[in-house]
Parts: sequence; C-alpha cells; structure tokens
Amino acid sequence: MNAELLLFYLFSGIAVLAAGMVITIRNPVHAALFLVLTFFASAGVWLLLEAEFLAVTLVLVYVGAVMVLFLFVIMMLDINLVPLREGFTKYLPVGSLIAFVLVLEIALIVGPERFGLEAMPAPPGAPEDYSNTKELGRLLYTTYVYPFELAAVLLVVAIVAAIALTLRPKRQSRFVPPEEQIKVRKKDRLRVVKMSAEKKK
Repeated sequence: MNAELLLFYLFSGIAVLAAGMVITIRNPVHAALFLVLTFFASAGVWLLLEAEFLAVTLVLVYVGAVMVLFLFVIMMLDINLVPLREGFTKYLPVGSLIAFVLVLEIALIVGPERFGLEAMPAPPGAPEDYSNTKELGRLLYTTYVYPFELAAVLLVVAIVAAIALTLRPKRQSRFVPPEEQIKVRKKDRLRVVKMSAEKKK
C-alpha cells in the first residue's frame, strides 16, 4: 500500500467521522467545529485528486468565511441546549433504521461493481505544466458555459430577492422621513397656554 492510498484512507476516515459527529453531537458550537474539520479533510482528498484550486477555495470560502459566520451567529443566539437533549432516545430506533436503509442504498449504488478499480481505473498523472485553475476555467467557459451562466443568474436573483424581502416596509412601523423632521418649527410642537391664577377661598 503506497503513501497516497494511506493518505486517502486517512482523510476519508477523518471526514466520515467528523461528519458523523456533526449530526450526532448536541452542542451546536462543537458541531460547527467538527464541520470545519470535515471541510479540511475534504480539501485533503481534493489535493490527492490534483484539484488544488478547489481545495484552496473550499478552505478559504467555507472555513474562512462561511463557518466563521456560522460560529458567530451560533454564539450570538445563545441556543438553549436543554430542548436539544430531550427526546434523543425516543427517536433513536427510527433514526437508526433510516440510517441503516440509507447506508444500504448507498452501498448498493456506490459499490465495487460500478465504482471499483476494474470499472474505473485510476486516471493517468498530469504533466508538470498542468494548471488546475486554467483547466477548470476552460471547462467552465466552453463546455459548461450555459449551466455556469444559469447558476450565476439564479444566484443574482436569489440575492435580489433576499434584499427585497429585507428592505420591505413594515405596515405598522411609525416612520418619519428625515426631510419632514428638519422642517419642524417650534410653534408646531410647543404651545404656551396662559392661565389666570386662582385664589384659595
């Protein structure tokens, strides 16, 4: 067994164990940290597949930005962990049965008969002047240009929809425009009433 295969089993095992901890651990902060570990292990697998650009992008985007935001939001929300611990043993048999069925289906589909070394041999190594970034860009803007543009349009529509939903005016809000506030005069807000003094009887 060569070193590359050992590294593959190492990174794959870490990714599977960390992903399992993400869905089984009850502390959301620890679950987010295990998800970070899963991303790092997946990036290691991509490095073994000579996909350096995707591995670096996974670490920079998901670990460096998305997961930091997740951790910040989780810590700011101060989630109550008591309801998360309730009912775990109640749904454990049903959850275990569903998990077993899913693993069985995955094993039947992704098995050695269809995805083994005989059916899918290892690809040849890339030459020294091979650029992963250049090859990825060439495929995106030639072979997959229409799906790439469609995904970009969907993302832009989603961003515009999120902004529109956020900036939507509330019906019960008591909002005063600033230009109306600066036009206020003293006599419009203050009225002096003169009253005659009353004498005690």
